[in-house]
This record gives sequence, C-alpha cells and structure tokens, in this order.
Amino acid sequence: MGHGTPDNMNWAGLLQNLLVVVHLQQIICGSVQFSIPEEQEPGTLAGSLSKHFPPPYQLLTQEYLWMDKNTGNFYTTEQKMDREALCPEETKAEECIILHNAVVGPSGDLIQFPVIIEDINDNAPHFENSEIHLRVSEDVTVGTSFLLDDQAQDSDARRNSELHYHLEDSNGVFSLKVDGDEAVIMLVVQTALDRETQDLYQMALVATDSGADPLSATATLIVTVTDVNDNCPSFSADSPRSVTIPGESKKNMLVAQVRATDPDSGPNAAIVYSLSPKVSEQAKKLFSLDSLTGSIRLTQDLQSDNSEELLLKVLAIGHHCPPADIQVTISVVPKANQELAIKIGFIAEHQNQTMVIPENQPPTVLAVLELEGDSGFKGSSLAIESEVPFTLSPQNGKYLLSTSKPLDYEMKSEHHISVVVHGRSAEGSVIAPSRRVIRVLVADVNDNAPHFLQSHYQLEVEENNQPGMSLLRVSASDADGGYNGRVTHRLDKHTSTIFNIDPVTGQLSVSASLDREQQGVHKLTVFARDSGSPPLESVATVSIRVLDQNDNAPVFLTPHFIFFIPENVPPLAPVGRVGVTDPDEGENGNTELHVVNSSGPFVVDNTQGTLRTTTNLDRETDDRYELYLLASDHGHPLALTSLARVTIFVEDINDNQPKVILPSSNSSCQTVSPGTIAGTIVTKIYAIDEDSGLNSEITYTVVAPEPAQNSSPFQLDSRSGNITVAQQLLQKDLGMHHLFIVVRDGGKPAPLYTTVWVNLLVNQSMGPCLLDRAPTWTGTSDLVQTPSKASICEVEDTRSARLTLLVGLGMMLASTCLLVAAAVLYLKQRRRSLQQNKRGHIEENEIPLRLKDKYYSDD
Repeated sequence: MGHGTPDNMNWAGLLQNLLVVVHLQQIICGSVQFSIPEEQEPGTLAGSLSKHFPPPYQLLTQEYLWMDKNTGNFYTTEQKMDREALCPEETKAEECIILHNAVVGPSGDLIQFPVIIEDINDNAPHFENSEIHLRVSEDVTVGTSFLLDDQAQDSDARRNSELHYHLEDSNGVFSLKVDGDEAVIMLVVQTALDRETQDLYQMALVATDSGADPLSATATLIVTVTDVNDNCPSFSADSPRSVTIPGESKKNMLVAQVRATDPDSGPNAAIVYSLSPKVSEQAKKLFSLDSLTGSIRLTQDLQSDNSEELLLKVLAIGHHCPPADIQVTISVVPKANQELAIKIGFIAEHQNQTMVIPENQPPTVLAVLELEGDSGFKGSSLAIESEVPFTLSPQNGKYLLSTSKPLDYEMKSEHHISVVVHGRSAEGSVIAPSRRVIRVLVADVNDNAPHFLQSHYQLEVEENNQPGMSLLRVSASDADGGYNGRVTHRLDKHTSTIFNIDPVTGQLSVSASLDREQQGVHKLTVFARDSGSPPLESVATVSIRVLDQNDNAPVFLTPHFIFFIPENVPPLAPVGRVGVTDPDEGENGNTELHVVNSSGPFVVDNTQGTLRTTTNLDRETDDRYELYLLASDHGHPLALTSLARVTIFVEDINDNQPKVILPSSNSSCQTVSPGTIAGTIVTKIYAIDEDSGLNSEITYTVVAPEPAQNSSPFQLDSRSGNITVAQQLLQKDLGMHHLFIVVRDGGKPAPLYTTVWVNLLVNQSMGPCLLDRAPTWTGTSDLVQTPSKASICEVEDTRSARLTLLVGLGMMLASTCLLVAAAVLYLKQRRRSLQQNKRGHIEENEIPLRLKDKYYSDD
C-alpha cells in the first residue's frame, strides 16, 4: 500500500479523533488537583501530571514549582510557598489555591490545574501588647469577672489558629474563664483582695495554639488593686509621749513631732492634726501644732526658773473616720545658774584628749571620771547619753569609763561618748545639765579578707574581638583600713597569657582575638590579696563564653566528588553523599547545598546530604555530567559559601538491542556469480549497538536446521559479519539461498538480539535480484531464545493510562467496523492486493522463531 492513499488518511483521521476524545475526557473530569504543605524545602516532590496527561510537559508558571518535561513530576523551587503571604484574605476560612498553567501532550494542550497550599503550624500566637493592665477595686466580691480585651492573634488557619489560654503565677488569686463560642476571655477573682496587704499582682497570660507541635506566646498581666477607704488613722509607736525642754528655750523651737498613719492610699490616707478642745489655754498660748506635719513648736521665748508640766492632747482626723488621739506631756526644766565640771583621768592610750583602742579587744577600762565644782551641789551624778558600747560605773565617788563589748573598726571607726552631769543646788533648784564629749578612735587590725561582689562571674564575648579589649571589672573590696584594706589582684599562674588584669582596679582584658572554634569557654581564677600582716586572700572565678561569628565558610570533604551511577535508576535515586562541614555553630554552621551552573537532572537532598536524580538517566544520551555544588551557611549578616566540583559517570546497562544497518531490508537480495572463488566476501552484515562495553559487542550467528547448515555454500564470520563463499559453487548451489541470522550483543545477565534475513541468489545472470516478500522462518531452534522486547520497549503504564487506552482502542475498533462496512465493495475488488500489503507490513527484525519445523521460501 503506497503512502497518501485514502486508507492512510482514514487512519490518521481516526487517530486524531481518538486524541481529541481522550483530551476532552481529561478536561471534563476536572478532578486534577494537588496539595502540598507550605514552607517545603527546594526539590520536594509536589505531584505528577503523568497519571492524567501524556508527555511532554511544560509548566508555564515556575515561580514556586518547576516540572520535569519528561516525567510530568513537579517539585518545589528555591522560592518557598508561605500560605499566609500567598493567601492573606483566605488564611482563616478558605483553602489557599494557586492555579498553574501547563502545556501537555504531543499536541500541546493548554491545561490549568489547582495546587492547594496546606497550612502548617509555622506562626506562633502573638499579643499586640506585651503587658496587659487591669485595675480592680479591693472591695470586689469573689467570683467577679473582668473582660480581657487584649487577645492573642495567630496567622495560621483552622486548628493551627485555635488558641487556648491559661494563667501562670496567679497563686490561686485569679483564674481564667474562656467562652469558646465567642472567644471571650474573662479574669475571675478567686479570693478576697486587700490593697493594704498586696496592691499589685503580676501574672503570665499564656496563649497556646492547637497545632501538632503547639506554639505559644506570653503577655504579662498586671492587676492593680485600687484603694477604698477601709482604714482609719492611728498614731505610730514612735510618737513621743513625754518631752523635757529647758526653761530658757527659744521661740519656734521644735518641741516634738507626733505622727499618725493610715494604710489607705491617696485621699483616703489624708490626715489632719489638731489640738483637743480640752487642752488648757496656757498650753494653747505656749505651743502651736502644724495640722499637716504634726510638729509642736514654741510660740514664744521661755524664761522659767520653776519646773512645770503641760499636757497636750493631739487628734488625728481622717476622712469619714473617728479621730485618733495621743497625749504628750511637756516638762519645763528651770534655768540653771551654776555648772559642774568633769575631770578625766586617761588609762588607755590617748592623744590630744582622744583615746585609741584596737578593735576586737574584750571589755576594757579606758578612763576615770571625777566631778569638780561648788561644794554646795548635792545629789549630782554622771550618765552616758544614747546607746553606745560604753559604760560608767561609780566607785568611791568617781566613775570608771569602760567598753561594754569588743569594738569593730569595720562597723564604726570613731565613737563620741556624751557624758551628762545631773545635780541640784543646796536650795533644791534643778541645775541645768552639763555635757562633756569624749572621743574614742578604734584602731584597725587585719581581720577581713578581700571580698568580691560575686564568687562567680559570667561573661559573653563575641569572637574576633579587638586585641586589648576590656572584658569585666572584678574588683574586690576590703573592709579593713590603711594597708590592711589595700587590695591587689592577680590571675592564676596557669591562665592563658592573652588574659590580663589590672592589679589595682581588677579590670580584666584580653590582648588577642578570641576564636570560638579553637576554644568556646575560658575559665579564669582571680585572686585578691590585701597588704596586711599576715595578708589575707580571696578567690573568684570568671567564665567567659565566646559567642560565634560567621567567620568560617562551609568546607567540602573533597573539592572534587566523582560518582558512578547506572542509567536505569529511578527518579530521586541517590547518586552519592556530598559531605560538607562548617565549624561555626547555630545558624552560622547550618549549611545548605544547591546545584549551580548545570541543567543536569540532579538535585540535593539537604536533609540527608545526598545528591539525587530528578529524572531517568540515559547513558546513550549523556554518559557524563559535570556540575558544581554551592554550599552556603545561614550566617548573619552575610552568608558564606563554598564550591565543589562534581563529576557523575553514567554506567551502561544492556537496554538497547543491536540495530541492523546492512542489509537494509529482509526482502533485499544480492546476486552471486557461480564462478566466485571460495573465500570471497560476497556481502556483509553491519549492525550497531548504542550500549557500551560488553553490552555493545556484537556477534553474528546463522540459525538453520542442521542439514541446511552443513549444505550451505556460504560461511558467516561471527565477529566481522562478513559472508564468504565457503566452497567452490556447484550446479546444485544455483538458486536462492536464505540465511536467517541472529545478531546478539554481549550483555549480562542476558544478551539482547535481533534477526535479519540475508538473501543470496546464485545465478549466471548478474541482473538485479528482487523479492516479492520477505522469507519466513518456520523452524524451531533451541539455540536462540525468543527475542524479548520488554527490556527495551515495554513501558509500565498507570491504571488510568490503561483505561484511557482501552477506551480509545474500543472507539477505534468501532470506527474501523463502520469504515469496513461502508467500503466493502472497494475491499472486494482489491482483496488480493490488500492481503499482500498486509504481509508486507510485518515489521522487519520481529520474526517469530518457534513455529513449525520446516524451512522454506517461495523459490
């Protein structure tokens, strides 16, 4: 059948109709959609169009996905998909759908398919304000609820955005009540509040989402308890009840000050002082009372030679409270007209009327005191004013001044002892008391070791610091004085020489740059010693943690990786591990690999540090790939990178049958003269195999029944494929000779092969040799296996592809029947020629081997 006949046109039309029907069916189904979680790593398989459409494939939008044109698989790109950024309006309620356009199939059909971006819990809840303030009155009843307006927000969707709240550090005073339907948060008072006991509560309000790995946020909830007027004023215990003043006191002298307090706050704590109406008129004339401060002062100068007592009743009045009262007795001592003197006899070491006593001495007599003056005095005595560690003891009309306990220089280095003389004149009038102040100095001894503020100091320093940088001041103090308190600092002798300390100030510094990769933590021992005799010493430790900087680029295990991989591996098969290290820590040492400067079908699996294929490899198309790997860390402010070269050799497998080039057809024929000399090459079989190595080594074998092999006048060289005359051609050799030849490769474990007919006509006439049709092989031979094309041509179809093919074949068969019925008369007229053409359509190199046991030709 020639090309361009009406039959060929009908077949082409049927095939076109079939493709249109299949394509329309795929579009009408409308169920092609894919989903992928957001934030996936580059190179993650998101789906495949191979189950729905035939190849080739081309994705028109490649911002977030890229597609393999052969397999239809599409993968994530370097641009990660953030659901909250891509679909900000639909984040909470609806699905986030991104539409992609692709051209598929041999006819280049344009399709559109949706990709659903699934939410992952990648956003923690957050409060708009880090602190939430609430004011609650102290008289609020237990069980009262207060609305908290500041609620947390979560950008995720559905369950990942559902929030749960709880309180921390509430100590049972408050609790939370959450209305799930309206998402209303109420703070509930659980115990009675008292502002005077505690006026501020600080708790943590924690919001946790419902994701598989829950995330949370915390806001500080500060509840201020406001005051109510539930307390009244009362006078404090230190308010004076009795006061003695001299008879010659001056106007405006402060006599006493009373003080009342109210535990409430603000206006509720305001107090007004006043004198009771029962105070005598004389007292009101002599004294005034400040209504705000409670100060009692003289309103005039006193000139009194007689003793007298005055009573003042002071009231403290608060808001809506009954007044509190206190009674102050003021004694007026008459003006004295004579004085007594004190004579001191020193026993302890003294200088310029000042005694010097070493600290830590047991109670010791310091001096003898004696009164001197007019003999008319009677009933006189000495006493020490205020609380001091000294005592006066009378003995034979004199007084011994002694220490009452060991003195401590560090507590107080100087004491002033006020000795007061009390006495009466012979007439019985009170003599104004006279005073003598005795000064005592305490001498220091070295009884205190230097003291550090902390026994252990911790410090963080970034590496690559400037040499000479100051680190920390670890100065120690000494409570002693003079040389005993003079402190010097030093480092342990085993400390690295790059660390220095100022002996006086204790300032620690480093003279060289620190390198975290060499040593991450430095521990120093600091000694502080005073200058006493004997000296005392203290110790403190300093831990210096060196913080990482991104100062190391990633390092590959080798600058050139070489891998070998068979060509039959499936997509995403591992090629080999590409080891890379980064001595930095944290994000600075977290490395990521990418393939650069290559369009080869490879991608890096960063989770396992493995180079993987993205499509099927074909050694016959590309037997070697050269590419580069870029390793980059996640350091800040600038990421560091390194490059490594990768060479991948694709190893051959026996996936190609030999292809016969000569002869070009099983029906070709060559004429051989009967006079051809034995050993002459009459023709040649030439075949090629696209594989390599043993898989491409070809051998040629003539397959025929044993008698035919022995009687054939031609011989085949198994290596070269040359066919020569084996012996002198005889009369019986005239005619057609059909040689059935198997062409095998050397593949393991099973070779692949094809067959070819070589037709030789031994004839006196050297004219052209023509065959009407190719010969057929009907014999059975155990020397040759039935050719298997599965290893070359068979493709594993998906279930949907098989179904589509069956539907198409059914439609084709129905169309063929209609065509045959319409053209039956035409087919009857050309029946003989059509049968010949059908036989002519038997494909070359697909001759069945296990049929009948006869070998024949049409000759």
